[in-house]
Amino acid sequence: MTTEPEVLHYTAFSADPGGGNRAGVVLDAAGLDDDAMLAVAARLGYSESAFLTDPPEDLGGTPGRAFTLRFFSPKAEVPFCGHATVAASVALAERIGPGDLLFATPAGTVPVSVTEDDGVLRATLTTVEPHTEQIGDADLAEALAALDWPAGDLDPTLPPRIAFAGARHLVLGAATRERLADLSYDFARLEALMHRLELTTVQLVWRESRTVFHVRDPFPVGGVVEDPATGAAAGAFGAYAREFGLVPASSVLTLHQGADMGRPGVLTVELREGDARVRVSGTGTRIA
Repeated sequence: MTTEPEVLHYTAFSADPGGGNRAGVVLDAAGLDDDAMLAVAARLGYSESAFLTDPPEDLGGTPGRAFTLRFFSPKAEVPFCGHATVAASVALAERIGPGDLLFATPAGTVPVSVTEDDGVLRATLTTVEPHTEQIGDADLAEALAALDWPAGDLDPTLPPRIAFAGARHLVLGAATRERLADLSYDFARLEALMHRLELTTVQLVWRESRTVFHVRDPFPVGGVVEDPATGAAAGAFGAYAREFGLVPASSVLTLHQGADMGRPGVLTVELREGDARVRVSGTGTRIA
């Protein structure tokens, strides 16, 4: 049984409606089955949309502030999406007030805290336990071929790895800002590799300074060329950066994303010593 839902439109990781990453948000998706949720996401065409229903009985959290949260790209359901989580959290905060939220997602339980400062809402999500893994030489070569990146364009201080903090992302370091800016890839070829490796995005990274990075995320498996701001990948990258000693175990990183698409956004990544999880925060706002 399906019904026509109310779909809200938000952007995440920017307080400017023209920046960040747009997401559809359905605060009451109880009347939608999987096909209907996918149809909504496909119609919107955003990289992902968020669908909320009642929480499982054992989730915990404050009554009225705990939910089941699912994410659909225009092509398929994805296990976790950071920007749609931020969008949904900001949408909820506008209706029930800032504070703590708790979400049951396909990737696991994700707590979110929403604060307000001078009328601007900021959501901070805490990822599930992250990890990284090696990528085989042949798979790396295929990724570079699909991107049309010579191996010499990689930053040798950023080792290629698959990183996970709710979804899988291939992290590749660009040696220069110019390399990062020049993104023209073989959509079908990269999509096929990503399906085989069960990747959500490929995160391309250029390091500006000790704690400031610029990132881009091709997302062909979701049916879009590029994701403008990718919270799940930001969380995975934070865990990756800490594991390889690129940043202190306790640090705050700034990730700039979307500028090359004309939709600039800022993602803040916080690492806490003694806690493997990663906190990703950003602003959000409703768009017409």
